[in-house]
Amino acid sequence: MSDEINRRRRRLLGSAAIGVGALNLGLHGWADAQSFSGATKGDGAPRRASFPMIRQIDAGVLNVGYAEVGPADGPVVILLHGWPYDIHSFADASLRIASAGYRVIVPHLRGFGTTRFLSPATIRNGQQSVLAVDVIALMDALKIQRAILGGFDWGARTANIVAALWPQRCKALVSVSGYLIGSQGVGAKPLPPKAELAWWYQFYFATERGRQGYEANRNDFAKLIWQLASPKWTFDDATFERSASAFENPDHVAIVIDNYRWRLGLSNGEPQYDKLEKRLAAAPVIAVPTIALEGDANGAPHPEPASYARKFVGRYTLRTIAGGIGHNLPQEAPQAFADAVIEVARY
Repeated sequence: MSDEINRRRRRLLGSAAIGVGALNLGLHGWADAQSFSGATKGDGAPRRASFPMIRQIDAGVLNVGYAEVGPADGPVVILLHGWPYDIHSFADASLRIASAGYRVIVPHLRGFGTTRFLSPATIRNGQQSVLAVDVIALMDALKIQRAILGGFDWGARTANIVAALWPQRCKALVSVSGYLIGSQGVGAKPLPPKAELAWWYQFYFATERGRQGYEANRNDFAKLIWQLASPKWTFDDATFERSASAFENPDHVAIVIDNYRWRLGLSNGEPQYDKLEKRLAAAPVIAVPTIALEGDANGAPHPEPASYARKFVGRYTLRTIAGGIGHNLPQEAPQAFADAVIEVARY
């Protein structure tokens, strides 16, 4: 029997399983259908889907916490969250992708959830290249040679970097807000006042007052960002609190502050990543097949699609998701995100 027939069979069985609530057809790591209880959104996606089990694995300088759903022998999809969010941004979309026969892995980034540094002596570094190095280390630890990558916010930037610098490890890409690779040189250039206003928290984090303020008020801070970045998303308290637990990570504040300070040249990063950052500063093109997604109500700072279209030199599609969809697109529009992952896998 051909691989394509096998894939079609897995998709059919997965869809049937969802229809009757029997989610045990090879979806290991997903304990039961009741993980998807709660109210639904307009596209039928539950608002409080959750991962019932988190796995841990040593990878590079980290012990990474990650969720895994779908058949163990399926093509691999790795989904990367942003700030201030966590793996639950992909809870609904993951099941949809897994039901199509894919093995879906959703890690907590450094500084989030159950991901921990293996050594207290390791620098709590948040620069852009190190997050991509973390993904490569995770793939190596899980013995994954190649995967489809998807992400938003920090996660989209990280997926962009892996696709640009290690294209042999990235089969295809789904990137919310398109091309997000930056550099300290770009970060040093002033923007028009309205654009600078949108980055208010970056400048706040550049101060000791901002670090202390975030340390003391991280949940209130995160909720405010959620509201500003997705002004039409009516998430409930349970949805927010489920993700907010990821911010209790002991290294969370250090990683977040360093990430934004590095962008402004206020943190030097680590010398071993200088060569990677030099390559990224040249704004490398991305040749792997890509679908870029944008919400029609994204309130977070993000580039205009016309500004980055030429950075994708392989097969490329831009899709705007309508319906008041904001920055946290995978959670606000899980069906659209899952469809894009499944579609780009066929490019």
